[in-house]
Amino acid sequence: MARKTDIPSSYYGEPRKFDPAFRGPVHNRSCTDVVCCVIFIIGILGYIALGSVAWIHGDPRKVVFPTDSHGQFCGQQGTNNANKAILFYFNILRCASPSVLINLQCPTTQLCVSKCPDRFATYREMKRNYKNWEYYKQFCRPGFDNPDKPVDQVLRDEDCPSMIVPSRPFLQRCFPDFITRNGTLTVRNQRSFQDGDGVTRSVADLRDAANGIASLLDAKEVGMKIFEDYASSWYWILIGLVITMVVSLLFILLLRFTAGVLLWLVIFGVLAALGYGIWHCYWEFSSLRGNSDADVTLSQIGFQADFSIYLQLSQTWLVFMISLSVIEAIIILILIFLRNRIRIAIALLKEGSRAIGYIMSTLFYPIITFFLLAICIAYWAMTAVFLSSSGDAVYKVMSTQSKCVYANQTCDPETFSQSSLPVACQGSQCAFAFYGGESLYHRYILLLQLCNLFLFLWLVNFTIALGQCTLAGAFASYYWALKKPQDIPPFPLFSSFGRAIRYHTGSLAFGALILAVVQFFRIGLEYLDHKLKGSHNAFTRFLLCCLKCCLWCLERFIKFMNRNAYIMIAIYGKNFCTSAKDALFLLMRNVVRVAVLDKVTDFLLFLGKLLISGSVGVLAFFFFTRKIPVIQEEVPSLNYYWVPLLTVIFGSYLVAHGFFNVYAMCVDTLFLCFLEDLETNDGSAARPFFMSNSLKNLFNKSNSRQPNIANGKAGSVKLTKSGKTRHR
Repeated sequence: MARKTDIPSSYYGEPRKFDPAFRGPVHNRSCTDVVCCVIFIIGILGYIALGSVAWIHGDPRKVVFPTDSHGQFCGQQGTNNANKAILFYFNILRCASPSVLINLQCPTTQLCVSKCPDRFATYREMKRNYKNWEYYKQFCRPGFDNPDKPVDQVLRDEDCPSMIVPSRPFLQRCFPDFITRNGTLTVRNQRSFQDGDGVTRSVADLRDAANGIASLLDAKEVGMKIFEDYASSWYWILIGLVITMVVSLLFILLLRFTAGVLLWLVIFGVLAALGYGIWHCYWEFSSLRGNSDADVTLSQIGFQADFSIYLQLSQTWLVFMISLSVIEAIIILILIFLRNRIRIAIALLKEGSRAIGYIMSTLFYPIITFFLLAICIAYWAMTAVFLSSSGDAVYKVMSTQSKCVYANQTCDPETFSQSSLPVACQGSQCAFAFYGGESLYHRYILLLQLCNLFLFLWLVNFTIALGQCTLAGAFASYYWALKKPQDIPPFPLFSSFGRAIRYHTGSLAFGALILAVVQFFRIGLEYLDHKLKGSHNAFTRFLLCCLKCCLWCLERFIKFMNRNAYIMIAIYGKNFCTSAKDALFLLMRNVVRVAVLDKVTDFLLFLGKLLISGSVGVLAFFFFTRKIPVIQEEVPSLNYYWVPLLTVIFGSYLVAHGFFNVYAMCVDTLFLCFLEDLETNDGSAARPFFMSNSLKNLFNKSNSRQPNIANGKAGSVKLTKSGKTRHR
């Protein structure tokens, strides 16, 4: 008698019944999830309308060009500022608000100039030395040429800046030219200067008032050097990515013939590489240990643009050694406990490589996916920029007096001089603040941006779903062909793509919609967590962390279910919910195989990607560090050799991931087909197995023998996956 705790055999649905007419992906199918298809089309039309509205109201120049106090763009052709592309702040010392560097706006007059000042000077000094007036007046308001006006009135009305400091352009704005010499911050070798009131100020005061300008300038210098490295090494980076593509293609093709040998070589190659890395890290750590200069901790030196500084510390090599040791131990334990299942995974990989060998066009389908994703990303980015640049110029009252009650209130520059505000707050002005507005359209900018993000996520997930369903249909056509390659239908990839678009757009959109909703809420939680990062409420942080973890797990589960649902849709042509249920029940009826075989395959493919990208990375390291004597003269001169090196490693991993993702989809499809084959067929003459001989041997399965009457002679043949003889 079965125990009460036993799960009945029908708990996860009945196994699929044998269908003698089934010979691969169903061709006579109908449209599925039509309602969702209609909603998806409406969503696309709405997205186009949203982009059109953003295009009409937006102006990217507001993002590209800085704006002076009158709301005019600096550097815009056809205006008086055509040759004045740089924004100059009258008094940079007033830029003390933490939001200044974010909005790049200061409570001081801003003027478009053709170049930044290159010397220290004050307006009062200029009054005593008229020969400097011609230079100084280029930083005054346009049309002001009255040096006889009282100094206090000039400074109060901000006709001219009270002082100028040596500056250089950054983000098309004049910022002080900070230089650190011998650990001391200077501006043109000066540690102090005279402000507009004749008070001696330290350069540190100028830096603090600018609120982090020095770090931004350092970031600019690093960015320029990185740009120079890319400009001089892009050709070699491209060669590295091409090498990765060729190696990945050869790796997948070789799996067809030497899957077992290659995969064991991959495993032991990764283990050997990690072992060498551990030994090398230990050797470096031992040689640096005891050296006083190398015993500095990572926290003490902080972030350094020169990566070689970290390699001179013993703690760096200790961290590397511990990390590699943990990874090595994890891989060894996985291999020990799953060694028997690896043979089954190898059989699946062989079958997958054979399928790709017959349908080579599938390897190039990721190019279509990449092209569609590039369109989605470009459209989303352009729409976001146009939406963010929507709105009219908004002017605020800016005053030099701290007690002005009207400060930061909205004003109209055309009527400001006739109002009572200039009298109530002497020295105040109506200056440009930002682009926005109070119209109904501008009130809903945030909502439109959220719609833009959600529709973007929906389209991206639909594009990925279309690729998965297309590949699944092509590989299913291979598996369910009794005679391979004779029974494989012509153009299986194109046919599968046509079926997915024609019949299952609604189902793919349905699955993409579910995933997009979860991702949308995840992004919202990440934004909320970023805003509350400085909060001291431990419970709030704990709750957010739990929610983020739950949503991450939910997203991973939905991705897994969608992937298998798309495979069932490609094969049987049913709607999304039915396909997801059939896939889930099928996997749950074979939960042990799913948990082991599928994940072992993913693990082995990950090792393949790791080996390929790591090998290309090692080759790039020896090349860019000039350790290959044959081509040592061809190596470009670089500021940071790790810039092209990391680019090659990361790009190689993405290229290898693109090829292996097709391979993974192939294995997943064949795995589901294999499970269906086990349930619907029994190896008899009427219901032969479609699986390969290697899989039949591993699972002790075989097809029965029957009389051969094809040529009118008695005999017997064994029906195998290769399908040498087919009886109906």
